[in-house]
Amino acid sequence: MTTATDIPTDATPLMTDLLPRASSGDPGAWAEIMRRYGGVVSAAVRSYRLPEGDELDATQTTWLRLAENAHRVQYPDRLGGWLATTARRECLRILHDRAKRAADPLDMDTVADPATSPEQHAIDRDTAHTLRALVAELEPRKRDLLQALFTDNPPSYADIADALGIPIGSIGPTRDRALHQLRQLGYEHGLGTEL
Repeated sequence: MTTATDIPTDATPLMTDLLPRASSGDPGAWAEIMRRYGGVVSAAVRSYRLPEGDELDATQTTWLRLAENAHRVQYPDRLGGWLATTARRECLRILHDRAKRAADPLDMDTVADPATSPEQHAIDRDTAHTLRALVAELEPRKRDLLQALFTDNPPSYADIADALGIPIGSIGPTRDRALHQLRQLGYEHGLGTEL
């Protein structure tokens, strides 16, 4: 939808003029670009419902990407689409990084107890590997919940509920069902009652 502020007039610089000026460091050109497209970037970022700090990071990184690439934008009249796509990619990168950090909360390879023997370290490593494989067998909702809950610094229930799209009240019961299923799988794979 085109609004009156999007239609260039004699007094409104064209994007083909603004981008080169912005890439040369003209603060007025940057201010005009941000005024015109700040809402586009904000809307794209907000659609991912990230925590506030991550939203700010995604927004700032989007503008940084424009600063780094303003001279490469081939179609200045499509800058809004370029910014929206860049903002979405930044949000996805943040989500991917968060998932990656939470994906292996059971990594016992990094935990070494000097009082245990090398044999016990090998057993613990094998058990951790088996446990990770068993967690991976759980349905996605249960797997994601366990991975979110069992990290060094677990997020709040509200953040977990937001990230997984489930009600806060269902976190405990879902966790209990997931742990029960994990115990059953562990027993079936010879881990006995250790789980």
